[in-house]
Amino acid sequence: MRAITYSRFGGPDVLALTDLPTPKVGPDSVLVRVRASSVNPVDWKVREGYLDAIMDTLFPVIPGWDVAGVVEQVGLDTPEFEVGDEVFGYVRKDAVGGEVAGGTFAEFVAAPVRTLARKPAAWSFEEAAAVPLAGLTGYQTNHRAGVQSGHTVLVQAAAGGVGSFAVQIARSIGARVIGTASEGNHDYLRSLGAEPVTYGEGLADRVRDLAPEGVDVVLDYVGGEALDSVPQVLRTGGTVASITDARARDEFGGHYVWVRPDVADLTELARLGDAGKLKPEIAEVFELTDAAAAHERSASGHVRGKIVVRV
Repeated sequence: MRAITYSRFGGPDVLALTDLPTPKVGPDSVLVRVRASSVNPVDWKVREGYLDAIMDTLFPVIPGWDVAGVVEQVGLDTPEFEVGDEVFGYVRKDAVGGEVAGGTFAEFVAAPVRTLARKPAAWSFEEAAAVPLAGLTGYQTNHRAGVQSGHTVLVQAAAGGVGSFAVQIARSIGARVIGTASEGNHDYLRSLGAEPVTYGEGLADRVRDLAPEGVDVVLDYVGGEALDSVPQVLRTGGTVASITDARARDEFGGHYVWVRPDVADLTELARLGDAGKLKPEIAEVFELTDAAAAHERSASGHVRGKIVVRV
């Protein structure tokens, strides 16, 4: 099969199109013919070696954890799926790379059934591939923070890949959402049902103008200076959840979240998709042979929505 691989840490230039054997299928896995994957910031951070301290890396590495495709072969004990099923998922395994931990920038991936759900009919394969990691992150941070109907939620980086899902999920719960973004993305946030504010100096005052008593929840997808506003905008008894800054837990008593594969959560995202309550935003679609350019586009920052790689 064709696959993108890298055999050392480094920049986008280490990515190469290679031919590899089709992966073997374990008893609790299915072989997925990949139709599309997507790029998340963690992909190029892993490629550059930033996560080597917490995840074992076995070269060569096939990057990518998001997948949308069709079941090509089933394992010995996989009653959840049949050949021909359209699926999507967050295929994160316990190690990065190696024969049993192949990623999704490939024509086939062996995916444990715990990482997959059925693709909703409302989404194309490209749209479905844009959802798993970022959509699960938005879903799990909403629920870890206890977002409820009637809450006012501040979403930091609300127009980004994760933030745009978090906004839609919070709105589907019945929350009021205030979202930070550059002015060029304010109309987009309004289309998602959020009230936009510009990030940067004076953010706390702008949020307080909209929510004088403070917000119930802060969902942070930026960290650093963006998290500094929490004491000024969070009401007493409110909650903060962050995916980038441990201060959310250690300093503010909230949650520091690392997204997990979860079939039930994926299934709920699919339900929201079919109900028209969750719409992926695709910034750009690249072919598999242009994987390096896709990584570069992601690393450039300020991307609205997701970058998809078609296989």
